[in-house]
Amino acid sequence: MRDRFRRGDPDALAELYDEHAQVLYRYALRVTGDWAEAEDVVSATFLEAWRGREKLRPEGDGLRPWLLGIATNVIRRSARTRRIRDVALARLPKNDTVPDFADDLVTQLADAEQLRAAHAALARLRRRDREVFTLVVWAGLDYAAAAEALGIPVGTVRSRLSRARTRLRELSGATTRPTAPRRAARALPQENHG
Repeated sequence: MRDRFRRGDPDALAELYDEHAQVLYRYALRVTGDWAEAEDVVSATFLEAWRGREKLRPEGDGLRPWLLGIATNVIRRSARTRRIRDVALARLPKNDTVPDFADDLVTQLADAEQLRAAHAALARLRRRDREVFTLVVWAGLDYAAAAEALGIPVGTVRSRLSRARTRLRELSGATTRPTAPRRAARALPQENHG
């Protein structure tokens, strides 16, 4: 399929999409925390892959690392664009608008809550460590494939992943507090069975 795709065969593009779209979507959703943005990332990834198909090396095992590398770059650009937009919007005068609560309703799903928590923890990592972590842990790439996707040595993938895991453990330990049920359990009177 690699050769057919490089030559511009539309059927090869369709096969590539069928094989990798869900993996790319799950990866983008986990990294961005937003369903709509994840869909945009998948679309942009396949568009860029099609436009840059001649740059694809003729040899190689699978196309997943290449596609995940493109997706990572799309996410980077999107985040950069969003930051620029937010700075520009912050400069505009405030007006009295009615907020749209549709997004609030969607985010009340339990999996969205977990995704936000994970996204918040990952946001505290350095970008390079976060990218390695998401490619290896969330997208399931091995070290060599992640190195290929990011264009870095395998040893760098290993060190960044180790650093990311250590930092995430530190962050989760710092936020762990006794829960209300434990305190309540200690306060319960003991039954006397004598």
